[in-house]
Amino acid sequence: MTDPVNGVLLASRTGDVETWTLNRPESRNALDPSLVGALSRQLSCAEDDGVRVVILTGAGAGFCAGADLAYLLECAQSGESPRPHLREICDLTLAMESSPIVFIAALHGFAVAGGLEIALACDLVIAAASTRIGDGHVKNNLVAGGGASVRMPPKLGAATAAWLALTGELVSAEDLARRTGWLHEVVAPDALLDTAHTMATVLTSRPAGAQDRYKRLIVNEQGATAAALTRELDMFDEHWNGSDVATDLIRFLGRSTSRSISKKERTVA
Repeated sequence: MTDPVNGVLLASRTGDVETWTLNRPESRNALDPSLVGALSRQLSCAEDDGVRVVILTGAGAGFCAGADLAYLLECAQSGESPRPHLREICDLTLAMESSPIVFIAALHGFAVAGGLEIALACDLVIAAASTRIGDGHVKNNLVAGGGASVRMPPKLGAATAAWLALTGELVSAEDLARRTGWLHEVVAPDALLDTAHTMATVLTSRPAGAQDRYKRLIVNEQGATAAALTRELDMFDEHWNGSDVATDLIRFLGRSTSRSISKKERTVA
């Protein structure tokens, strides 16, 4: 099935497993309000329908390149705060962590900024070889607002988290797998979804109740809290209100303040 509103999220089900595909390939699957809303609605439906495992992937060239910078620029130019949108991303990630559903992120191409933050909220992560992964925010004069500062240190380790956060550099999946224990497996691109489905078959063969309780124990150790995410959003606001973020976004997007930005022209972090 497709999202009934706008098709920005595609979902298909086989048994107790759903595959969700971020479907804004023309915008590199940027996280705009419509996509985040579709993910939240689909999660609620999946829980109601007894889905056990969700495989999360992206259409087109990559998984997700982050928040829609053109949307953030519109906020900056109109004087509107992007915090409500970022709060919705945070709420989505908290709901994923607290859900009995097991989430497998299947990354390919790129997983950057908000794309990394969504993947960090998943229980298991696999990646196609040569996938580029990173935080990316500081390169665009931004501070994370979807949980990167909270989840990267426990999941990637302090040193790797600090490097990715403070430089905005991207690393290959192979490099990240060597540095951390976060990636379950790095596979050939054409084996990515088959690997994810094989993992899902194993997961759904285990007792749901025990699996749910064990997931909660793991999340209590490595997951985020609403208070920690709020502190990150407060820091985002402090930087957003005290810096000329719009100028840097315009420079990155290659646009002038007098020119509107169409959806097809949008580029993301």
